[in-house]
Amino acid sequence: QVQVVESGGGLVQPGGSLTLSCAASGNIFRINNMGWYRQAPRKEREMVASITRSGTTNYADSVKGRFTISGDNAKNTVYLRMNNLKPEDTAVYYCNTVGVRDYYVTFDSWGQGTQVTVSS
Repeated sequence: QVQVVESGGGLVQPGGSLTLSCAASGNIFRINNMGWYRQAPRKEREMVASITRSGTTNYADSVKGRFTISGDNAKNTVYLRMNNLKPEDTAVYYCNTVGVRDYYVTFDSWGQGTQVTVSS
């Protein structure tokens, strides 16, 4: 079993900043990719940012230049620094982790989500 736990969400004013954290734990042999997704009310879940084990990053066009994803392989942790937040960034943010656990079984695990609300 692999557990994924997010933290760091909250209420912030437009133009403000937040940092989300995500930690994976359990019988993990190797994590290949970690990413952040979000889902706003009445909208589909969308990819926000991802990072591979080697450090290759990918961002949604809507967050490029404002959000930065980083990871710590030793701690199985990923962070999402969000600057210049806009009301349209309001959503539940989910962490996704893909990798290999014991006995070379692959896993694709999600956290329970953390709410980010951008409002004055």
